[in-house]
Amino acid sequence: MEDLPTVDQSSANQSSEPLPQLPFFQRIPPVPFAIISLCIVFFLYQGVGGIIALVMIQGMVTEENVILVRWSTLVGQLLLILVPTLVLARLRHLEFVNYFRLKLPDYKEILATVVAVFALQQILQGYMMFQDSFPLPHELRNIVDKLRELLEQTYKLLVLAHSPLEFVFVVLIVALTPAVCEELLFRGLVQRSFESAVGGLRAAVIAGIIFGAYHLNPFSFVPLVVLGIYFGFIVHRSHNITVAISAHFVNNFIACAAVYLQLDDDYVAVAPMGEVTPFLLVANYAVFGVVFLLATYYFLSVTKSVICTDE
Repeated sequence: MEDLPTVDQSSANQSSEPLPQLPFFQRIPPVPFAIISLCIVFFLYQGVGGIIALVMIQGMVTEENVILVRWSTLVGQLLLILVPTLVLARLRHLEFVNYFRLKLPDYKEILATVVAVFALQQILQGYMMFQDSFPLPHELRNIVDKLRELLEQTYKLLVLAHSPLEFVFVVLIVALTPAVCEELLFRGLVQRSFESAVGGLRAAVIAGIIFGAYHLNPFSFVPLVVLGIYFGFIVHRSHNITVAISAHFVNNFIACAAVYLQLDDDYVAVAPMGEVTPFLLVANYAVFGVVFLLATYYFLSVTKSVICTDE
């Protein structure tokens, strides 16, 4: 009679069987995964989408084709940023909602971040005025001024609305859609990946720097980095990406409203109707610096720090 395998032999045979291999995107370390994801989205949106848009508008945004530009921007953000981000996140992690940290935000968190974002905008507007006045060689100044004027005119054409209904459409394209798409990419996919390697706050800084560079606007790089780091901080602190989506939306909405209300480019709240003097600029930093600190302190008081990991 043939001997039956013992329990120990059966266990040994089972343990010798190879474990099922994880899917490719789950085997990639977090930081390389974030870099690969950024390259894919950058190639799709800035590369493929950008070339298609340039061909469609023949290389220049005008009043005649601005509607086409708006629609192409909306479709591009949804198809070439949001969809790849969702697909990559799904390939990386099956816990979709938990991976993106999607939760209903507390109204206190929204209130605190809205006030903080408005104050931060005013501080950064003061910085932009200082940046524009920075001395440069005459030849370089001419090049910089022409490039900045081109970017500003393009942005104004995209954002300028002539009716309340058109303003709502502009807000959808310039404020709401980027807030959702970019936050899921940068604070959802990128920051989430870096957190397991360098920790939450450092990941917020790295994602913020990448966020600023990704927009390809050298004049707004510093303000975008600061805003990106702040968005990353509130996600890390609240463990809730919808808080950052709300803050991002408010930031973009304020910019849309400023153009709709025909406010000056150098508008700061401490001098809404007059010239901004050095004294008023210092007052702007002081007043809104205090407002930002108070709003942030309140935000800290209604949230608790959470250590996040990639997996």
